[in-house]
Amino acid sequence: MTAEAQRLKSLPKAEVHLHLEGCFDATVIAQWAKLEGVVLPRPREDLFKFSGLADFLGFLDLACGLASTKERLVELSYGLSQRLADNGTGYADVIFNPTHWHAWQGRLGVMLEAIDAGFKEAEQDGLPTVGLCVSLLRTQSAEAAVELVESLSAMRHPRVVALSVDGNEATAGRTGPRFAEAFRRAGHAGLRRTVHAGESSGPEGVWDAVTLLGADRIDHGVRAIEDASLVEMLANRRIPLGVCPTSNLVLGVYPSIQEHPMERLRQAGVLVSVNTDDPALLGTSLMEEYRLCRQAFGWTDDVTKAMAHTSIEASFANVTVKAHLLKALDAW
Repeated sequence: MTAEAQRLKSLPKAEVHLHLEGCFDATVIAQWAKLEGVVLPRPREDLFKFSGLADFLGFLDLACGLASTKERLVELSYGLSQRLADNGTGYADVIFNPTHWHAWQGRLGVMLEAIDAGFKEAEQDGLPTVGLCVSLLRTQSAEAAVELVESLSAMRHPRVVALSVDGNEATAGRTGPRFAEAFRRAGHAGLRRTVHAGESSGPEGVWDAVTLLGADRIDHGVRAIEDASLVEMLANRRIPLGVCPTSNLVLGVYPSIQEHPMERLRQAGVLVSVNTDDPALLGTSLMEEYRLCRQAFGWTDDVTKAMAHTSIEASFANVTVKAHLLKALDAW
């Protein structure tokens, strides 16, 4: 590990935009596929070479379909926690979307217990704390969305910290009005609200996330840069964006890191944090994302420290975890 990587690993930080579905190792997928008799779309060495967002999302369904047992979910969750520790991440809000996991349809409670078991085992081994953001898919109905929220409200699982919504905005069209009631109920039930927007949609998706869904945080949100009034609103209301630079490049939102608006958003006063989205599938890590931004945007140590501070404050960690991380960050 280089000296720069060691310093970035030692940086106390959180990650707020990370998908459980994006933490499959290619070798594990190949092993599980062989056991299940599933033919993979590409050779293992090319498995994570995606043609675009639609190909990427389709692959998630395939990978998640292979995680058909409790043991595999425990293995996946524990592995995610190890990935966090390897990057010096002190806490993560992890998104998972039940619609991708076909083997677990209709068994959300059992699935949550299996995922929780993996994270509990990891925490007992000294690995970082994780909160779960349970996500709707954009193509679901309003009724299905409300049903999910009612189930989460009834379960009150201590691992679940938020309701999310993700999926391809470009193909699903405008969905804010459809999910407004579900997000209203989630807020009433004490769940935080985080919304994928401003990735394959433009600024209008971010406006809907805030005005219709009451988003506490936006996942991506980078295309807010196209609307000056939206940028001003996000800055004034201190609504953080969970930005994933490499994801935006690989999936074609921006052609290069030099054209990525993250630094312009930060300089405009918007709270932005550095995240990986789907690190295993995209071939990145949180340390690499920080290194990329430092190199591309000329971030000093002070700016890097401020970004880590934002990540901790923007997370849905409890006050004790936040205080511990912020104290450690002060000494970095």
